[in-house]
Amino acid sequence: MRVLHTSDWHLGRSFHGHSLMAEQRAFVEWLLELVDERAVDAVVVAGDVYDRAVPPVDAVALWEFALTSLSRRCPVVVTSGNHDSPTRLGFARALLDRSGIHLRTSIAAIADPVHVTGRDGTEAFLYGIPYLEPDLHRGDLSAERSHESVLDAAMRIVRADVAPRGDARSIVIAHAFVTGAGTPSSVSDSERDLRVGGIGDAPAHVFAGVDYVALGHLHGAQEVRGPSALHYSGSPLPFSFSEEKHVKSVTIVDLPAAGPPSLERIPAPVPRPLTTLRGTLEELLEHPRRDECRDHWLRAVLTDPRRPDNPLGRLRTRYDFVAEIGFDRGDTAPAGGASTNESGAPTDPLALAEAFVHHVTETPAGDPERRALRDAVEAVRARQVPA
Repeated sequence: MRVLHTSDWHLGRSFHGHSLMAEQRAFVEWLLELVDERAVDAVVVAGDVYDRAVPPVDAVALWEFALTSLSRRCPVVVTSGNHDSPTRLGFARALLDRSGIHLRTSIAAIADPVHVTGRDGTEAFLYGIPYLEPDLHRGDLSAERSHESVLDAAMRIVRADVAPRGDARSIVIAHAFVTGAGTPSSVSDSERDLRVGGIGDAPAHVFAGVDYVALGHLHGAQEVRGPSALHYSGSPLPFSFSEEKHVKSVTIVDLPAAGPPSLERIPAPVPRPLTTLRGTLEELLEHPRRDECRDHWLRAVLTDPRRPDNPLGRLRTRYDFVAEIGFDRGDTAPAGGASTNESGAPTDPLALAEAFVHHVTETPAGDPERRALRDAVEAVRARQVPA
């Protein structure tokens, strides 16, 4: 059986104010050709279909085009991610099941696997686990207030359903931050923090007992060491300069009737590469790679001892797509990293709150203040989880 694993499309997202709809449509059209060329038996999308709970109209139209086109070729199994509204994404689930489009966006659907028979006769049951927010779902799952506990409870449901199915293979599609033994997962700036509601990651061992786990959430393709074969397909497009070195891809999973699966990462098209250039403004204006990078998304890290006049306007006379400017004078961390914006200010809400306390009181936040700030940030985030 051949399964194509993809995730984190984030339809409707922009890149530094520029719409990515054209690039996202190009990816979908490429994906359709790949499904045909590689004789795929099923496509799984492991969450974060949309970039926000209420997506723009053109994003919904593109998702409709993708689903209808894929379902003419093979079954499609989709779970909801932390950016999706499970209610909206799961609309008309029972009706769409008849068309080969299987939406698994609720706890009730975990025990309702999709039965797929491959061209080689291999049978597999595909289980979708939506993103589980501990504060919202632990009651229904009789779990503790942590991501590990709610995922472990969900997998108990899966294992109970797998047990009586004999030699049939099993695949889980899940959206979560999963870490393996001795191998910390590689994260990107563009992934939303999952710390609200308890510890933000879950260990790989909770997924024991199945043949393959198709993960979504992390935007870099990577393997997670664990008792099962666990892999992130990564996002098909980069959404931040922290993904500059990523090779964006989808994953082809060949699952035989017996034995471990074999995997192949298929690089996705790169509509516009990301490039970081570092130097003084004058050096970047005459950079040796200037012509090569003219149509790249560009992050310029300026090392001038004093901030030059109109750096953005002057850079745009040489480069067409300047997306971000940072400043690194050697005595401060460069902007554009995981926790700062263009001006060097922190972007994590908790870090912002702590910086404000420091600014107002001229004293770093102490442990009691940090605990109070963390509780406040987590309370706000819990109310923002899509319904």
